[in-house]
Amino acid sequence: MPLSESIMMVESFIETYGYLAILVGTFLEGETILVLGGFAAHQGYLALPWVILAAFMGTFCGDQLFFYLGRNYGAKLLTRLPSWRIRAEKAQRLLERFQTLLIFLFRFLYGLRSITPVVIGMSSVSKRRFFLINALGAFVWAVAVGSGGYLFGHALGVLMGDLKRYEIMILAVTSLAGTSVWALHFYRRRKNKPSP
Repeated sequence: MPLSESIMMVESFIETYGYLAILVGTFLEGETILVLGGFAAHQGYLALPWVILAAFMGTFCGDQLFFYLGRNYGAKLLTRLPSWRIRAEKAQRLLERFQTLLIFLFRFLYGLRSITPVVIGMSSVSKRRFFLINALGAFVWAVAVGSGGYLFGHALGVLMGDLKRYEIMILAVTSLAGTSVWALHFYRRRKNKPSP
């Protein structure tokens, strides 16, 4: 397939499914997808405010779900997933010392992002309190990471000139880097998982 056709297919995919991909990716814990969304906004395929809104909705809803899973099934989850136990204990210690700050910033804590809302759900933090601080934290995260992706595109444009010639390569390299970091993290968790 000629390069021009590949570029047109990628452009069409981003324009059609970009916001949905950001919503789903951030629901599942995806900084990489949001950086790519910010980059796509810089390139004119998506609108940055909608990228930020999709990311806000995805991360906020995902973390609310994990909070309620913790509230209703936290102990069972930790029994079934012993690999979560060490991270849950670390999140619990942080919650005891820095409750409000942790609720606001846990998205920025690599390795603790998924488990922290579960731990908070298991605690005495009220639903209303978590909802409000989580909403504020989700908004700040979406703006910071989405804008970071946009500025990444701008910086690359300054360094490389016309990004249109390189955007497929940039999207591929960024996706590969994000996937590699996730895979390495997943592999380490599996490797350190205690044997039954």
